[in-house]
Amino acid sequence: MLLGLTLEQTRVYQEAKAEGREERKTEMLKLIVPLLLKTGMSIEEIAQHLNVDIETVQLAAQQNT
Repeated sequence: MLLGLTLEQTRVYQEAKAEGREERKTEMLKLIVPLLLKTGMSIEEIAQHLNVDIETVQLAAQQNT
């Protein structure tokens, strides 16, 4: 324990953890978006159902073409 902080309480740890979550989310979208597009869903519908912005869905779709 450094200065009364645990590793999990440090800013560096929190930022790394958040970055890891974002990377997992991006990888999941790369897998899910193409499948949903094949079912006939539009980019807008996918964004709405996954609660992400349209640009994020477009990027995931582009990365799989």
